[in-house]
Amino acid sequence: MAVVLALFLISSGNVFAKELVNGIDANFPPFAYVDKSGNPSGFDIDAVNWIAKKMDFTVKHQPMDWDGIIPNLVAKKIDFIASGMSITPERRKMVNFTIPYWEIKQVFVSKKDAALTVDQVLKGNNRLGVQRGTSEAEWLKDTAAKKGWNFKLVYYDSAPLAIEDVLNGRIAAAAMDDAPAIDAAGKKPIKILGTFGMPNEQFGYAVRKQDTKLLNTLNKGLKMLMADPHWNELVKKYLRK
Repeated sequence: MAVVLALFLISSGNVFAKELVNGIDANFPPFAYVDKSGNPSGFDIDAVNWIAKKMDFTVKHQPMDWDGIIPNLVAKKIDFIASGMSITPERRKMVNFTIPYWEIKQVFVSKKDAALTVDQVLKGNNRLGVQRGTSEAEWLKDTAAKKGWNFKLVYYDSAPLAIEDVLNGRIAAAAMDDAPAIDAAGKKPIKILGTFGMPNEQFGYAVRKQDTKLLNTLNKGLKMLMADPHWNELVKKYLRK
């Protein structure tokens, strides 16, 4: 009977039959990153840990390259993505998203003492850094072609790596979500130049198209968390310091 029950749980896609793996960006503070001790940390990590406890499943956070994270999800190498992922029409073609839990806007950052404007970054033949595989990378590439902007895009594995090249002068500015930009500006001599015309986006957790039980579980957990005082504690800790 125990064997039959186990086979039933596996065949029916019960999301609690095994440990779930959350694919994360290893260097996207404050939402997801690996800390100095080698442990996954950040807003999304703490949020998912809370949800897992409340919804009675176990979770492992697996760092991986961002530009391959959705293919890894589709290939069943991970179970979901909770790591500051923007909900976009292109991504909706490949995965399903939970309810939105945070809204972000995209900004340029530069050295703190740089005499640059957003317009100069776009039209001044500058080298502009951006993380590969992001919605802002695609938007900047497509919009530059339409509007004739003459910056050169330089691609990085993470926004913090782009910031390091801003500081050492290899690029004039970097494009990224405002939350990691604000986080970095509190730690390094950089400044936020402003937004550059890309529409605001919302973050959600991504799951495979067929994993409706997992989607419902994460949605229920997110709603519980956002209604709980712990949500505001996480926001204060990571996003509004």
